[in-house]
Amino acid sequence: MPLIALTGGIASGKSTIARRLAELGAIVVDADAIVRDVQGAGSPVLDAIAAEFGPTVVSADGELDRPALAAVVFVDPAARERLNAIVHPAVRAESQRRFDDALAAPGAVVVYDVPLLVEARVDDPWDLIVVAHAPAALRRERLHRLRGMSLEEADRRISSQVDDEQRLAIADVVIDTAGDLASTREQVDRLWARITPQANT
Repeated sequence: MPLIALTGGIASGKSTIARRLAELGAIVVDADAIVRDVQGAGSPVLDAIAAEFGPTVVSADGELDRPALAAVVFVDPAARERLNAIVHPAVRAESQRRFDDALAAPGAVVVYDVPLLVEARVDDPWDLIVVAHAPAALRRERLHRLRGMSLEEADRRISSQVDDEQRLAIADVVIDTAGDLASTREQVDRLWARITPQANT
């Protein structure tokens, strides 16, 4: 019952890998989805964020105003650290609950799709760490072309995360996502065959 961490920089193709693993039968626990859940309207986490960063980060309907918060934390590393100190403990607790539920299933392969593994959870007892990798210049271009970000904003988002060398240093498996979708899927399929011998039958 392996517990696998899947990480990668923004626009690295990590979500593509996670989707393919889910298609193959993995149970994917999505850290970004957990973050959204724990920051929901009326949550203690959102209350703490508003207390730290002011009421302007909460929208009129009581939800987190993500663009307003991003405008603060992606230009100020100290603010980003304060945000992480609020959010990460709640995410850790909820993700562990979901791991425990998923691993209760016989033969489960659980994949934690987590962008900030190096920053927050690298020392957890993972059976395998998989890193989605594409050069920063390509990720910058993807953010600009596919997500409509300015190049300056793309640069800020990329530089707010650890660099590629730090991610690659912790990898047990690197999936090169610089090529086409078929190439990425082929690498994921090989990984699946490695971690689940029954996938070959």
